[in-house]
Amino acid sequence: MKHLYYILLFIPIIGFAQIPSGYYDSAVGLEGYPLKDALKLIIDDASNGNGQPIHDTSVTYGDLWDLYETSDVRADGKVWEMYSDCDFTFVTDQDMGSGGTNECERFNREHSFPRSWFGGNQNIAIFADAFHVIPSDKKVNGIRGNLAFGEVASANYTSLNGSKRGSSSISGPTGNVFEPIDEYKGDIARGFFYVATRYQNLIDGWETNDSDGDSMLDGSSNKVFEQWALDMLYSWHVNDPVSQKEIDRNEAIFDHQDNRNPFIDNPQYVFDIWQDVLSVNEVEAQDAVSLYPNPVKDVLTVDLISYSDTQIEIYDILGKRVYKTEVKGDSTLNLQSLKSGVYIIKINQDNSSISKKLIKQ
Repeated sequence: MKHLYYILLFIPIIGFAQIPSGYYDSAVGLEGYPLKDALKLIIDDASNGNGQPIHDTSVTYGDLWDLYETSDVRADGKVWEMYSDCDFTFVTDQDMGSGGTNECERFNREHSFPRSWFGGNQNIAIFADAFHVIPSDKKVNGIRGNLAFGEVASANYTSLNGSKRGSSSISGPTGNVFEPIDEYKGDIARGFFYVATRYQNLIDGWETNDSDGDSMLDGSSNKVFEQWALDMLYSWHVNDPVSQKEIDRNEAIFDHQDNRNPFIDNPQYVFDIWQDVLSVNEVEAQDAVSLYPNPVKDVLTVDLISYSDTQIEIYDILGKRVYKTEVKGDSTLNLQSLKSGVYIIKINQDNSSISKKLIKQ
């Protein structure tokens, strides 16, 4: 079954990522798999030829304990893990080989892209790559095991924060799946899109390493995911936008291993890469509104597929609404009074919202 996923607008007050000047220059103007190829070279551990920091593979699995104290710390100083609802203390509650038979006893290091999926080789960078190795409650980590991520129809285990294991509501996965709570689905999806890009030279050979991995991976180095998995991860990415937590974590990991997750820095890259292989309706959701020119100097034209009553709002980067109008059908907006900068334009129509980035010159 195909689903229509609209971009829902959440406008948190968040800081900008500290992307080095020129870091993504070699990806400018590209789309589809050529864009994915360019991003792989930028974040790889081989010379990218542009003088930018590249993945430092000398970092170890053991180094993650120290990293988590800056990359995964909550405002109250406790461990920020995504599978349960615990108040873990760094070092003290770290998994030392015992305990963890109940939730909130110990936290450990979860390969969100399970090690059995990539063959468990400790000598390749993915084994200690912090963009997918996350702190997690030891009990729930064990409950998840090597299962594919999915959406649960009937749960046989529910963690303290509502993460679930159980049968899949989506046709495609084999056996049980594991579903994180909505607040972290985008985090997980962007971690998987990172893995699909950073390790695209290897991932086409991992499909048959594990049956649960096989249910998500399609055996290719470009599309990478089975259709159901790609569509689901895309919907998670869209409906749980990048948070300040992810931005801060991206910066801490960059300081740790010298590469970045491009899908946190530039969320649009997900659609730009996989747009031709997403289910038709996902693409239609992106095309339901056309804006041009963008960047805009004075007058913006808004083309709508549906001519029903439409509310258009524009927000600045701090989440303040700076423009609002109601139209029916295609329209032109005079934006001369807006200052130059980056905005979010939100189109509300038929109980749905579509949001796009707008650049004012």
